[in-house]
Amino acid sequence: MAKSKAGVRIAIGLKCSKCGKMTRRHTEKSTHNTTDKLEIKKYCPNCKSVQIFKETKIGK
Repeated sequence: MAKSKAGVRIAIGLKCSKCGKMTRRHTEKSTHNTTDKLEIKKYCPNCKSVQIFKETKIGK
């Protein structure tokens, strides 16, 4: 029987590394495969260019 996958994926927010503003970028990551902080290149509407977005916690 397959193992349960509950609790493996967590919700994270993404923050622009240049302007530092929290934009509405939400995604999920797997805690088993990616143990360190996530960094993704995305378009920032505040900077109006493609920047590196770093992982942050989502406030509840």
